[in-house]
Amino acid sequence: ASQRDELVAAVSAGHELTAPIPELAILLAASPIEAALFDAHGKAAGQSSYSLLSAEHLPPDLGAMTGDDRYAGLRLDQFISSSPVATLPLYHLVGALDPLTSEDLASPVGDGLPETLGEWITRNELTHLKIKLNGDDADWDFRRVRDINAVANETTDRGASTGKPWWFSLDFNERCEDEAYVLGLLDRLESECPEAFERIQYIEQPTHRDLKRPNAVTIHQAAARIPVVIDESLTGLESLHLAVSQGYSGIALKACKGHAEALLLGAVAVHENLFLCVQDLTCVGASLLHSASLSAHIPGVAAVESNGRQYCPEGNAEWMAKFGPMFEVRGGSVPTSCLDGPGLGY
Repeated sequence: ASQRDELVAAVSAGHELTAPIPELAILLAASPIEAALFDAHGKAAGQSSYSLLSAEHLPPDLGAMTGDDRYAGLRLDQFISSSPVATLPLYHLVGALDPLTSEDLASPVGDGLPETLGEWITRNELTHLKIKLNGDDADWDFRRVRDINAVANETTDRGASTGKPWWFSLDFNERCEDEAYVLGLLDRLESECPEAFERIQYIEQPTHRDLKRPNAVTIHQAAARIPVVIDESLTGLESLHLAVSQGYSGIALKACKGHAEALLLGAVAVHENLFLCVQDLTCVGASLLHSASLSAHIPGVAAVESNGRQYCPEGNAEWMAKFGPMFEVRGGSVPTSCLDGPGLGY
């Protein structure tokens, strides 16, 4: 982090920037190098990078690494698994413009991939759906969740499901003006479409990412009903603690924010019993495998996202021969047990 700060200061001065570089941009720029260092360390030792987090290989404890005495005496390897879980469910993205049925299909793409949600469910035997919502049109948001629930049921009735329960996550893209909007949607779903309400596993950060702005929206009431995770606002431990104080009950990790940050914040989340998920920003190829390997080594992570296979599958082509099942999903899950090689596992 200190080296990163020095580089940021040098770049800002060298280019005479008049505005600070956004925190997320800084994390994103550094993340490939950081991932390469972790990967090289493990491969040089002939071991998984996740098995090199014990006191023998990493003397500082969690308190020293986070700079927070609350975690003194805790070890990173207490919370991060040295081996991946066998499988993780896949969260399939249902974008706001994605057609649900053939009636919604005005202009077929014709690329050989599924064109509708029902076809995707059939192809991948999906059980987890991430639903993009407007956040400023309550009627549209309600109808969208209701209609997606209906497609899930219809496809299940046609025998496309694995027999596992359905789970939904709701993503408002930070567009809700206040907590009342979220509560209103939950109330209406619980009343008019209770089956869909019961299937909501978590809600992704519904309001603006700036948690320090005046009159920042708190989310205590919604999180008391369904886990609500901080996403874009999560840039370090300070933001995690601030979010929890404002009612958030979980965090969404992203590999592209940095491997070390994901490990440290994931460990804190496990220690504090927060809801955990990992999201992927349409990762393809090695970036998806990295995201999945993180997910598979942090206990309690709900599922894996893999949007690249939907929107830019050619980016996965060179990895298909060795890791095909990670990209061409069957049974609604990805076989993360295959990410067990040295380094980051792939």
